[in-house]
Amino acid sequence: MKIGTLDLGEQPLLLAPMEDVTDPSFRVFCKEQGADMMYTEFVSADALVRNVNRSLRKLELVESERPVGIQIYGKDVDKMVVAAQMAEAANPEVIDLNFGCPVKKIASKGSGAGLLLDIPKMLAITEAVIKAVDIPVTVKTRLGWDDKSLVIEDVAEQLQDVGVQALCIHGRTREQMYNGVADWTLIGKVKNNPRMHIPIIGNGDVDSAQKAKYFFDTYGVDALMIGRAAIGKPWIFREMKHYLTSGELLPKLTIKEQAELMDDIVKKSCDMIGERRGILHARRHLAIPFKNLPDIRPLRIQLLREKTVSGISEVLKKIGEKYAGYEDAVSE
Repeated sequence: MKIGTLDLGEQPLLLAPMEDVTDPSFRVFCKEQGADMMYTEFVSADALVRNVNRSLRKLELVESERPVGIQIYGKDVDKMVVAAQMAEAANPEVIDLNFGCPVKKIASKGSGAGLLLDIPKMLAITEAVIKAVDIPVTVKTRLGWDDKSLVIEDVAEQLQDVGVQALCIHGRTREQMYNGVADWTLIGKVKNNPRMHIPIIGNGDVDSAQKAKYFFDTYGVDALMIGRAAIGKPWIFREMKHYLTSGELLPKLTIKEQAELMDDIVKKSCDMIGERRGILHARRHLAIPFKNLPDIRPLRIQLLREKTVSGISEVLKKIGEKYAGYEDAVSE
């Protein structure tokens, strides 16, 4: 699959942009585990234009994570253009426009998925950004605002016509948020539309190696984007890659192996952004594994309360030793 001149190979797996999740250290770790392309946390165009430090930090990229896309969101055409130019200056491979975030404080103000209620403005923003930058511009969006306005088939053609070089579709409406089951039928229709020639990336419920293969085989998408399934389980990319290329499932990781990988995530995070911020970022991953193990609660509480890298490492070591005979405690 190619986005412009960027060649991601056959059946690439992309790490979805996720707020407070896809910081640089996690992106690097997912790259090491087999992800083919990373995306930053989404960045507010308004905040970039105002030079808000927290948003400016989201533009900081690491060479070892490439290729990477910076995702921006907003509702004002001029601010989105300036934000895109600022993002381009950080030298990503791609700029991605978020027209899919369903969170109320974003969508209700006309940004993210809110633009599914104003397609002309969505197209105006997209066209203006494409004209303002020299790198590929892509879009991530949803099927529509609700099940009475499933507009994605028409919107996909229009986005392609104004120059988008790839389109990622989450198989839910804004009204669904992240509930229910993603509907891949319309994603498949967009991909198989004879007018469409840009890559179509599928997103939604891609949470196992078997599902990854099923979505590729059934709907013919060019790539898959993995989001929530990678939180606390970044090795899912390695599992998917192995299954897609060999048809065989990798052996499940032991609890000891998972604990060691979690320890690596924490250390990478702290090395890159400092101990305090690094631990805060890593906690959202530490909170996921191990939760279904018997009698884990005291150790899990201790793990999430530790404020030093060495303290977290010690608790993870205890978990690995105590549950040495268990496999894959992550809740599916």
